Amino acid sequence: MELSMLAVGLGFLLDLLVGDPHWLYHPIRLVGHLISGLEALLRRMFPKTEKGELAAGVCLLVLTAGITAGASWGLLFLAGLWNPYARFALETMMCCQLLATKSLKDETMKVYTALNAGDVEGARRAVSMVVGRDTAALDDIGITKAAVETVAENTSDGVTAPLLFLAIGGATLGFFYKAVNTMDSMVGYKNERYLYFGRAAAKFDDVLNYIPARLSAVLMVCAGGLLGMDAKNAWRIYVRDRYQHSSPNSAHTEAAAAGALHIQLAGNAYYFGKLYEKPTLGDADRPVEYEDIRRANRLLYGTAVLALVVFLAVKGVVLWIM
Repeated sequence: MELSMLAVGLGFLLDLLVGDPHWLYHPIRLVGHLISGLEALLRRMFPKTEKGELAAGVCLLVLTAGITAGASWGLLFLAGLWNPYARFALETMMCCQLLATKSLKDETMKVYTALNAGDVEGARRAVSMVVGRDTAALDDIGITKAAVETVAENTSDGVTAPLLFLAIGGATLGFFYKAVNTMDSMVGYKNERYLYFGRAAAKFDDVLNYIPARLSAVLMVCAGGLLGMDAKNAWRIYVRDRYQHSSPNSAHTEAAAAGALHIQLAGNAYYFGKLYEKPTLGDADRPVEYEDIRRANRLLYGTAVLALVVFLAVKGVVLWIM
């Protein structure tokens, strides 16, 4: 158990140092292929009715999460039979690959660099790689807001939430969480194709992220204070605006970040050519500026480090008591 905790800590540090190298095949791509393959199979097996698609979606959730968690457990078990330090090295690498701190910063800083160079089209292309909304019509401020919002939202989904599951149950529970989160990103849409088929994955992802989203927001408020940002305003905006999105979880860290930075985020956006009217988060105390992308990434790193310390400290206390 102590080695597993150490693997989480070293995996976190390794993620900060090397992130997600493009030359290294990422295991979540395998999860994506699994989801696509199972979707095609299940759509052929189940009737194309509401109940049929709901049932197929439940099967997708159970099979994807079970296979992913089972495979990670099996690999760790086999490595442990060979050598406990081989298992430790493998789990460290798994923990690193389940976290996205550096890759999130690197991808959004490409947006910042392009904007500073006056390359709005390049910034548009860069931000389209990290957001789900349509980006073709975004101006430079819209691009900046999109980058800040994705840093804020993915601080929870990509860093603190997987960290929490890693601290609780090691890489196996971390992969279980990531499988569900990946399903939500692939099939959890409220459109004609996925309204019923993706419902189970979307709802279960909401359940898994319910506590992490709220913990992440509180940690972000604290990190903002430690970094010299306005923690008091971050808390005020968080309490006021945390339920402004239709999702029960996605507005929490965005609201905290908007408050810490004294800017207004969110609002209407286009997805797949359709306008979605969404409320704003935060107050427009000042105009959004390119530098807010850098500030959001400082907040990301501060929140991530604080989460690691808190989660592993609590886990250590629990183990000591037991």
